[in-house]
Amino acid sequence: MDLNLLRVFVSVANKKSISLASNELKCAQSNVTSRIKQLEKTMDLTLFHRVPKGVILTEHGERFYPKALEIIHKMEDALFSLKDNEKIGQLKVGSTECNAVVRISPFLIKLHEDFPQMQLELFTGTTKSVTEQILDYQVDIAFISGEPKSDKLMVLRKIEEEIAILEPNSSNVPNVTLTFKEGCVYDEFLKNYYEEKNIFVEKSLSFGSLETILSCVKVGMGKTLLPMSIVKKMGYDKDIKITVLDKKEANIPTCLVCRKDYIPSISEYLKKLDLEN
Repeated sequence: MDLNLLRVFVSVANKKSISLASNELKCAQSNVTSRIKQLEKTMDLTLFHRVPKGVILTEHGERFYPKALEIIHKMEDALFSLKDNEKIGQLKVGSTECNAVVRISPFLIKLHEDFPQMQLELFTGTTKSVTEQILDYQVDIAFISGEPKSDKLMVLRKIEEEIAILEPNSSNVPNVTLTFKEGCVYDEFLKNYYEEKNIFVEKSLSFGSLETILSCVKVGMGKTLLPMSIVKKMGYDKDIKITVLDKKEANIPTCLVCRKDYIPSISEYLKKLDLEN
């Protein structure tokens, strides 16, 4: 099967639009349409429903989508492995916001120094969103919080973290948790931790910035839970009350992971790279 047909199929599926896919693929809409029809004819299946605002996958399309991604990336990996490491084309890196604050800059700089011809791309989010990206082959490697839950992923490097509950220095602390975006492992852990301890939480306030969360803790708005590496990096270790949890209670390492069926050719390099902050 023509690999280009699969790439067109994946682009249309991701964009849910022939026109948006044509922009991404830098070709005419008619070309995209004809390739989708060609693929459907080859498979003797209807892969998309045409709807007023674009297209959506049929049941057959939904089932075929992960297979198409797998085929594309296995072919790309086969070609990739034939090249010298010095000629690596690109590496897409996913990272949690927490990890990005602490170590993503030196990590990318080191990669650039050792592989100057490599094109680097960075995507950040929560552990949930970054994990979804790597499972969908949207990134090649990813930093996540905690051990991977999917058996499709393997750990290349594990960085131990000191996990701490952070509170204002004042004695009258409200029972309010200050949390990050949905899908953050630390927020989920703190919620479960308080439930197990039968600690009543009045309410939870969500923010999109770690700096904002730490500032709000400092001024007495509530409590949060984060790795000490972030607290020190952002300079709040002298401004708030810090309770470091025992590893037996809170063992949440930062893990650099990849798919088991899509291991980057520089995996041995990544395993040995110094990632400690």
